[in-house]
Amino acid sequence: MLAALSRLLPRPQWSAFFVTPATLLRWHRQLIARHRTYPHASPGRPPIDRELRELVLRLAAENPTWGHRRVKGELARPGYRIAASTVWKILHRAGVDPAPRRTGPTWQQFLTAQARTILACDFFMVDTVLLQRIYVLFFIELATRQVHIAGVTRHPTGAWVTQQARNLLMTLDQAADRLRFILRDRDAKFTAAFDAVFTAAGIDVFRTPPQAPRANAYAERWVGTLRRECTDRILIAGERHLTSVLTEYAAHYNGHQPHRSLDQQPPNPPTTGHRPHRRPRSTTPDPGRADQRIHAGRIAET
Repeated sequence: MLAALSRLLPRPQWSAFFVTPATLLRWHRQLIARHRTYPHASPGRPPIDRELRELVLRLAAENPTWGHRRVKGELARPGYRIAASTVWKILHRAGVDPAPRRTGPTWQQFLTAQARTILACDFFMVDTVLLQRIYVLFFIELATRQVHIAGVTRHPTGAWVTQQARNLLMTLDQAADRLRFILRDRDAKFTAAFDAVFTAAGIDVFRTPPQAPRANAYAERWVGTLRRECTDRILIAGERHLTSVLTEYAAHYNGHQPHRSLDQQPPNPPTTGHRPHRRPRSTTPDPGRADQRIHAGRIAET
């Protein structure tokens, strides 16, 4: 087309064309090169996926004794194919030791691992309105902080305590298999028959040193929490009343109260996470509902 136009214009005006013959030839060479040349991948290894990098760092942070080869093997289970050298590079760039020295756990790690198999038990006393003393036997799992109210009585005996131990193992059923030790004090009510119940289930019994309440710190701490939040705020009339109060408090403690050691989760959280549906509040006052709220407020104050 340019050659045909050049015949219509005199030679001195050929400079008006927007391209030169050299440009046309260069464009033609580039067209041939793009048509005949196959595309090549960028040099080097492909970049590591961000999600995979974060997963490697998370495994290393949650398991400080794992080396880069162990992390690579754990990633292979869900189907992540990654070389051990790549894992090493990810950890090294993040400032994490790819091959940590296995010098053994710290005291905190050791005690935490041991606590997961320990069940602690103890008594605490509650005085009623008529100054009658009631004894409460409870058990607490150190792994989950779950509390079991075993029994309430005014006259605890060795036979009664032994029967409560049998009832507890029947309640736990298969969950008792994860327990390895039970911790108790040197109270005379914990007889040899009480120890035999747990020994027959494969649970070793450990007694705390004399006059050392801190040796059973988890149980003592729960008793203090119970007194501050429950029994010190209510006047107890008798065994039946105390049983009802402790049952309700234990359900709240196990199912709703958060714990710092459990990442602000309760020992036995509810399975359903949805909140109950709330009806919209009416704008017109209801005298019946007002009386119910006043009555509920009086009960709470009592």
